[in-house]
Parts: sequence; C-alpha cells; structure tokens
Amino acid sequence: MLEDQKRAGGGRLDARVVRYADLKPCYNAFVDTRTPGSEAKENFTIIGPGVSENPAQHVHIAEPHGFNIGGARQPPNCVNSQHSHTTAEVFVAHTGCWRFDLGEHGEDAQVFLGPGDTISLPTQMFRGFTNVGTDTGFLWAILGGDDPGRVLWAPDVFELAKDHGLVLLENGNLVDTASGELSPSDVSPMPVTTREQVAALRRCSQAEADGLVVRDAQGAGLVIGPGGRLDWPHGFTLERWHIVGSADGLEGRYVVFVHRGVVTVEGGDEPVALRAGDTMTIPADMGRHRLTTDDAVVFAVRQV
Repeated sequence: MLEDQKRAGGGRLDARVVRYADLKPCYNAFVDTRTPGSEAKENFTIIGPGVSENPAQHVHIAEPHGFNIGGARQPPNCVNSQHSHTTAEVFVAHTGCWRFDLGEHGEDAQVFLGPGDTISLPTQMFRGFTNVGTDTGFLWAILGGDDPGRVLWAPDVFELAKDHGLVLLENGNLVDTASGELSPSDVSPMPVTTREQVAALRRCSQAEADGLVVRDAQGAGLVIGPGGRLDWPHGFTLERWHIVGSADGLEGRYVVFVHRGVVTVEGGDEPVALRAGDTMTIPADMGRHRLTTDDAVVFAVRQV
C-alpha cells in the first residue's frame, strides 16, 4: 500500500496508472455491507481517501488532486443503500445497467444508466443505486474536494446494519461486532439520522432527476463545467473525448479514464498503453503530450 501511495509523486509514467485488472476492492467499506442485497458490492478508492468507513480500505494513489476518484463494482441486483454526500458525486457507468433511486426510500425519482452514461448527484440529497442488469457492472466515480467528508445514511440503514453486526462510530469508522471487535470506550456510536436531518435534505422531482444525466449517445464534449451540459459548480470539470487517431498538444494536470478502446499516452519517458477501465493521472510537469488510438472514448477530469 505504501508503494501505491508514493508512486504518483513522480518518476515513470506507468507508475501513475491504476489498471482495472489490478484494482483492490474493499468488501466492507460501509455500514450497509452486511445488509442482505448489499453484501456483494466492492468499493474502490483509486485516487484520494474517498468516503470509506473502513480504515483498512486500500488507497491506490494518495496524492491530492482537488478531487477523489473511486469506483463501485456490483453483481446483478446488488444495492448501494440510500445516503447523502456533502460534496459533488459523479458516476460514469462503465459497464452494466444501473438504476439510481432518489429520496429517503428511493421514492422521489428514478433514473437508469447504461454504459457511457454520466450522472451528477447534487449534495445533501439521498441517493442509492442498484445494478439492474444481468452482468456485473462497474461505476467510475468522482467526489469533490481532497476531503469529501462523510456519508449521511438514511435512518433505516443503521437498524439493518446493527442486525448484521456492524456499528458506525462518531469518528466515521466501522466496528464489526460479528467478528469480535469491540466498540472503543472513548468513541460513541454514530447517532441515527434524525427526522430533522432528513427534512433538511433536498428533494428531487422526476423532471429534475432526468436533468442530472448526460447520455452516451450525446457524444463528445464538456460534460461538467462552465458552459457544459451540467454547469453548476462541482470543483472539477469532466470532459468526454472521442478520439480517432490522436489528440495532440495536450498539457496540464488531469486524470483520464478509458471507457472504450486502447489509448497510448506519449510525451513522457516512454509511451504508456491504457485499456478500457484503466485510470491514469497525468502530471502537471509532463509538458505537451498526445493520446493516440484507433478509436477510443476517454473521460478527463481537471480541478477547477
């Protein structure tokens, strides 16, 4: 883990790549991971600490970027329970078919995503998601800020978690009582989310929910950012590039995710090949570089 955390600070470009095949999952990252229907989900922190409640969560690249990159992989019918965030949360559906349920019980609105679709979920609003397809699916995620804060869970999540041996503490860490762990005497359990806290969160109509999604069929362009398809403040921008041949003269610091195809990054010490599902952080001091490919779709994130 220490090598993963050090490696993005400089040196060879291939050390700045997190390959899909090498992702290290956490199966008990959150308080709902023993709840029937949620126990098979895998959580990934690719860049930055993320919002995992398990101190043992593997961090692939710890270098601060001004945003976090993570991922969720779930088999069919696997659920991520209703929760809220204090910073922006954006998902790119890489594989699978997904249903996002908005509201405390998912009753406010529902939207469906397929491969290449993007959804931006506003802060302070309950959301959950389920793989409703027939194959295992992967969501690539962006969270705003170097510190994305903690998750606020819907009230019923706490009761279900307690029934299956997980207790969330006020410091944001999990205790697994089913495996014999004891709650520390100097840290209290996280209070169950109150009705007042629930009432203070925003609600979302179906029409508003439909406006949170950018479809794969809409093609290349600025997905998130000033003048983009989703132009409210996020703390980062997200572009969707459809590259045939090469994209030349690129520079600056950003993170790329290959959604489709094979891409070669040229301009550093030696070319780096990226495949679908791979993530790479491009250093600010790389200078001008280019991406070459026969045909690929790439998502690129930059700090504002």
